[in-house]
Amino acid sequence: MNAVDTNVLIYRLDRSDPVKQAKARDLLRQLAENTEPTVLPWQVLGELVCQLRRWQDQNQVTRDALLRYVAALRRLFPVVMPTATVLDRALELMGKYSLSHWDSMLLGACLDAGVDTLYTEDMGAPTTCGSIRLVNPFT
Repeated sequence: MNAVDTNVLIYRLDRSDPVKQAKARDLLRQLAENTEPTVLPWQVLGELVCQLRRWQDQNQVTRDALLRYVAALRRLFPVVMPTATVLDRALELMGKYSLSHWDSMLLGACLDAGVDTLYTEDMGAPTTCGSIRLVNPFT
């Protein structure tokens, strides 16, 4: 199972870097068409909405556009809610791999959901953390 990090979703909309925007658009299209499922961890969706709200406050995106993008992503990819074990997994990963709190929480959520590939620009991808392969789609 696949998951995407917030940065991929942000770059899909960010016109300031057309190369990364095109790569994010292509990746999301491929994942949507792929038979292997792709999920959105709850944290990723929350981080995305937070960034889109910043853009809305700066008049870079309208509220309607924000709502449409989030709705479209939710139609394409199911949202995975965290369980109580996500925190335990995150704390274990944080110590083992020297990750930030939020990166370890994301990886803990991915482990909990059965994700084996996370598309992210962060965490030194490409590499692995536990059983999760990190792939940087922008290299």
